[in-house]
Amino acid sequence: MKERDFFRAPLFDALKKHLSNRVVPFDVPGHKGGRGNRELTEFLGETCMKCDVNSMKPLDNLCNPEGVIKEAQALAAEAFGAKEAFFIVNGTTAAVQAMIMYAVKPKEKIILPRNVHRSVINALVVGGGIPVYLDTGINEKLGIALGVSAEEVERKIKQHPDAKAVLINNPTYYGICSDIKRISEITKKHNMLLLADEAHGAHFYFGDNLPLSAMAAGADLSAVSMHKTGGSLTQSSVLLARENVNADYLRQIINLTQTTSASYLLMLSLDLARKNLQQNGKEIFKKTLEFVNYAREEINGLGGYYAFADELIDNKYVFDFDKTKLSVYTRDIGLAGREVYDILRDDYNIQIEFGDIANILAIISAGDRALEIERLISALFEIKRLYSKDKSGMFESEYIVPKVVLPPQQAFYSDKISLKREECAGKICSEFVMCYPPGIPILAPGEEITDKILEYISYAKDKGCQLLGTEDIKADYIKVLKE
Repeated sequence: MKERDFFRAPLFDALKKHLSNRVVPFDVPGHKGGRGNRELTEFLGETCMKCDVNSMKPLDNLCNPEGVIKEAQALAAEAFGAKEAFFIVNGTTAAVQAMIMYAVKPKEKIILPRNVHRSVINALVVGGGIPVYLDTGINEKLGIALGVSAEEVERKIKQHPDAKAVLINNPTYYGICSDIKRISEITKKHNMLLLADEAHGAHFYFGDNLPLSAMAAGADLSAVSMHKTGGSLTQSSVLLARENVNADYLRQIINLTQTTSASYLLMLSLDLARKNLQQNGKEIFKKTLEFVNYAREEINGLGGYYAFADELIDNKYVFDFDKTKLSVYTRDIGLAGREVYDILRDDYNIQIEFGDIANILAIISAGDRALEIERLISALFEIKRLYSKDKSGMFESEYIVPKVVLPPQQAFYSDKISLKREECAGKICSEFVMCYPPGIPILAPGEEITDKILEYISYAKDKGCQLLGTEDIKADYIKVLKE
């Protein structure tokens, strides 16, 4: 493919041509280019509403692309170094679920770390796969799970040679990367597929001096969340596949759950984001790194905070670190990350990505401004001055190793009862309990509920963390298996 082809955006071009043709719409959507909902049109803009169209011959169909969508996906595949790229409009959740359901059939095993996004375990609930959890490293000070060692992956494969795939986070929410290239070599040696959750790694493909991308490392499938760091609209994602993946069967799997009414706004944003990253990605992420490195140095100079980075690298559980992530440890000032998150939002009008019980994460991009970086640093200084307190009595670990008793699907669909949270010790959970974000389950279906886990849930709730996944919206009750 010629280099100049990368500067094209075929779906964008087709939509512009469609608008210029002044087609009379006797199809859905019912707002008819915005004329049927003036308030929405005034808010979003006329061009946006006119681009919210239905599938038609000149604009192709995402379920079975043969025209401009196919061309746009081919450009994306080339840009990411993959054989195939599939546009996903149901979020990276759908991309993750599709690659797992492709690799693992009911009752087949998949090897994976436990600190995965809930979408991974959701896929096992729906598809019936059996998780085999890897032992992750733990940073005792930060209280977070790290990556997985290549040695641990090989050990688990030898224990479970019947497993069909291995899944790796690249990177974790906090920016931690495992040795994905070595893990890829190991999975190939044992004829297993390597799947990568790259929800937070789109920029790896387009920047300099960043960790290795999954496709470059030899992964077979990767779910890439373009909207997080790639510049597309929220909910748009790309699923990448290598040559050995049956692309036609994978498309069938995607179509089991993806909408038949794909949003052209989301697909258009993927097309233009890919074009922008190919043209400007190196400059974009160079500027991002400059912002984050400056902020990290200044925050560490405040005292009390710890903005961690590649000093965590130990070539085992932390093989590399994504320095575009501004992850900051807050427990030394006596505040949970969630408390700092809330104060930043409520008192300073600063919205960061998330706060857990010991850390905050701010997502920085080239779209930020130097003045805004200074506002964040100044706000953290003020929070330390006004709110810091004795840290004794604070919960020290974000990650608790679970005890898996039953496969997620079996537990989720078994007979269950609802018990008060404090009565659940020793029971088997049949639903999810998680803080969101980041959406990593504290409990998943099929896991034993321990006193330590219940203590953590209560602590997180007291600190203001949003608990999701339970049928009871307040998480005062948990569904457990009926004895």
